[in-house]
Amino acid sequence: MTGFLFELIFWLVTPVWLLLIFAPHARVTARIAASPLTVIPVLVVYSALAIPVLPELWAAVRSPDLDGFRDLTVLANGAGAVWAQLIAWDLLLGQWMFLEARRLGIHPLVMGPLLVATILLSPFALPVFLVVRAVKLRSATRTTQATRTSQATEVTKATELSEING
Repeated sequence: MTGFLFELIFWLVTPVWLLLIFAPHARVTARIAASPLTVIPVLVVYSALAIPVLPELWAAVRSPDLDGFRDLTVLANGAGAVWAQLIAWDLLLGQWMFLEARRLGIHPLVMGPLLVATILLSPFALPVFLVVRAVKLRSATRTTQATRTSQATEVTKATELSEING
């Protein structure tokens, strides 16, 4: 049963990841990405895996040390529970990255590989995304400042012209 639940986790999140990566402009993708409820099925599986090893899980998180964590992950349900938690976190992180990318106008051809990297190795993908995000934010700030300066100049010129024409 543990093996089945472990595999089920993958199939529960795959449709969401496929939408984020391959259908970034679809309305349904934006709605799904905005919902934290996407992880609920994974958390149900997490619970099914975690409850049988709850004493070991509690010991590992109550007083974290390497040996306690090793003891937990030696158990099939313990390793499965840790995996489910990781998958749920990665999915929420990917959804946030997707929404931020849309908000900032980061091109899907940039985000697709970053989202795949998030699925595989999120601790490496997140810093890369944060750099891309910072660059985009800096660029957007410069554009906004230039637009405001241009608008202020036009207003000043219009004011001067109206004073001259009196």
